[in-house]
Amino acid sequence: MQMARRVEPEWLDELPATDARAQRSRRDLARVNALMSNAGIVARAMRLMPAARVRSIAEIGAGDGAFALGLARRLSRAEGAEFTLLDRQPIVGPATAGAFVRGGWKVRAVEADVFDWLRAETTPRFDAIVANLFLHHFEPAALAELLRLAAARTPLFVACEPRRSGVAMLGSRLLGLVGCNDVTRHDAVVSVRAGFRDSELAALWPPGDAWELDEGARGLFSHVFVARRR
Repeated sequence: MQMARRVEPEWLDELPATDARAQRSRRDLARVNALMSNAGIVARAMRLMPAARVRSIAEIGAGDGAFALGLARRLSRAEGAEFTLLDRQPIVGPATAGAFVRGGWKVRAVEADVFDWLRAETTPRFDAIVANLFLHHFEPAALAELLRLAAARTPLFVACEPRRSGVAMLGSRLLGLVGCNDVTRHDAVVSVRAGFRDSELAALWPPGDAWELDEGARGLFSHVFVARRR
């Protein structure tokens, strides 16, 4: 199924963090991530980096931190390793933060716009920056700028996004069967339309020979992009 990429507003982005439907949708997303095995997909890609160098990881568009926590549980880490969780809304709860600490990670939640944060002189470099179901929210020009800014902050960038395909579209329309609410069902269809295929993200990454790029489908529903500095 060939369809042009189309970015549309998602309901969850517009709802207040305290809205009951939004809270339910975030719980739905945790199940969707598990079904897609996204944390495992990103963890396998991150094993390109030796465990001794996993000292600082940032997730952009981290939401409530559930995906990052699942990823942290799958990674080896250096002593004192820290996860930075960036989102526009302060929705990382104490239970999630506590789970990071019990797993041996430091954790820091940052409330900021991703572009402002990546441009800020006070933002440090990270051993890795990851994104999960986040890049598809952006039109090509904005996405190219986001990737350019991320490339200046890390030697390893890993993104797991919706795959734009007929199979993924079918799956998104069947989420009601696993109990997902109206927000999740709407946003899943919108996400697939805005998802990626082929080498669309690599085409937007800063050009040059300094990077090794890998991009393609993973499983039935996911699309993965990895950029590693040589």
